Amino acid sequence: MVRIIADSTCDLSQELLEKYEVAILPLHILLGEDEFEDGRNIKPEEIYRWSDEHGTTPGTSAPSMESALNLYREVYAEGDELVCFSISGQMSTSGNVMRLAAEEMGIADQVTVIDSENLSTGIGHLVVEAAIMAKEGKSAGEIVDRIETLRPLVRASFVVDTLVYLHRGGRCSGLAAMLGGTLHLHPMIVVENGKMHSSKKYRGSLSKALTAYARDLEPAMRKAKRDRVFITHSGCEQETVKMVQEFLEGLGIFQEILVTRAGGVISSHCGPGTLGILFIENAE
Repeated sequence: MVRIIADSTCDLSQELLEKYEVAILPLHILLGEDEFEDGRNIKPEEIYRWSDEHGTTPGTSAPSMESALNLYREVYAEGDELVCFSISGQMSTSGNVMRLAAEEMGIADQVTVIDSENLSTGIGHLVVEAAIMAKEGKSAGEIVDRIETLRPLVRASFVVDTLVYLHRGGRCSGLAAMLGGTLHLHPMIVVENGKMHSSKKYRGSLSKALTAYARDLEPAMRKAKRDRVFITHSGCEQETVKMVQEFLEGLGIFQEILVTRAGGVISSHCGPGTLGILFIENAE
């Protein structure tokens, strides 16, 4: 039997995790001297409050070896194969912890760790694909081969409401953050080859920016795999999320439109009001 594990940055909802039988290894969030497990004992709203009170971005770190070992002991049974997904190796050492824990436990030959080269539901897309194959009885080797084909086809991008959190985390200058607020600029952040970079900048209200963003993605979405698309956000107003969802429904492209809330690690770096549309390009 193949079991699927992902670190907490995959941002899949509890409902999806249960549906696809995915086990989660949480990264850690550091608020000063206090340490929390992503998705377990802290909510994004608490992170935002702490960040605003202290004027800085919380620290984040890879899962502990102890947590990885405990999770392996929980899900692994003799004869099982484990396929594990981590956030981009250029953003965290989460994948290395998974590998080292497998070696420590003596099951390295049964564990394959995949560097998603992505974040949030950019990882989530791959995790769901792997979980579906596992349910179909595919081997770990078959799953890994398929995921390696899909990995470069994941299209992950987000529009950020405020540059304040990116500035606090050292990802944009103070001047850029100030000008962004003054000019009402909303940058589009794209994930490519395991790294984030700023692409187009939208001006005006967040609703206006997200409408333009969704329209800009339409040509690419028309070439996408039709199974599913994710709308992932870090605390947008319900009306804003509904607006984007209705736009995607109107396109009639995707069989399933999944709305998920970004977890603590992703939220702590991008801040509230961030929203992304994530899909897989069709290679067939």
